[in-house]
Amino acid sequence: MAVVSRRSTIDEVSPGEHVPTADQRIVMRGVSWDAFETFLTMRRDARPRVTYLEGTLELMSPSKDHEIIKKRFAEIVEAYLDHLDIVYEGVGAWLLKHAAAEAGLEPDECYILEDLAKPRPDLALEVVWTSGGIDKLEIYRRLGIGEVWFWIDGTVSVHVLADAGYEARTASACLPGFDFAIVAEMMALPSLSAVRKAIRERLRHAR
Repeated sequence: MAVVSRRSTIDEVSPGEHVPTADQRIVMRGVSWDAFETFLTMRRDARPRVTYLEGTLELMSPSKDHEIIKKRFAEIVEAYLDHLDIVYEGVGAWLLKHAAAEAGLEPDECYILEDLAKPRPDLALEVVWTSGGIDKLEIYRRLGIGEVWFWIDGTVSVHVLADAGYEARTASACLPGFDFAIVAEMMALPSLSAVRKAIRERLRHAR
């Protein structure tokens, strides 16, 4: 039988971490891969974000703040891709899973670059808004995702997959030259429409 625990209160957030509205999470342990697949089939229109690793299943309903950040983050990345004239497809919360690796998740956002027939994304974006949860980087490693960016507390951390696992980098392998300082600057703007205008204006004057 799966053991269920709930994490849905601000009390779980580290002291000093600013989270007006926490994401809502339910964590179940002892969930077999077959049970995970059954849940995916049964959830239908109810779409909590799923994360699975070796028998632990997390269901997460993102908060308004989480989704605002995700949307702005994606807008900035897509504006940069357009600026570089890179062929890409945004595939959102594409369900990525691998039975043998006992790993699966739905990213906040992910992108296939250049060859759109690839079976997995090249770049995934994750917003860490509420503390806690399964080790997503380990899941991404098992799924073979080349690069993952985490937004947390106003900054972006970059992780590039190498032979020994993910390496923390200061620059992106997928998007060389991307200025991560712009992300925090754009997040401070009052609306998504303001972000769209500002990022495109900035890139229009960039070399």
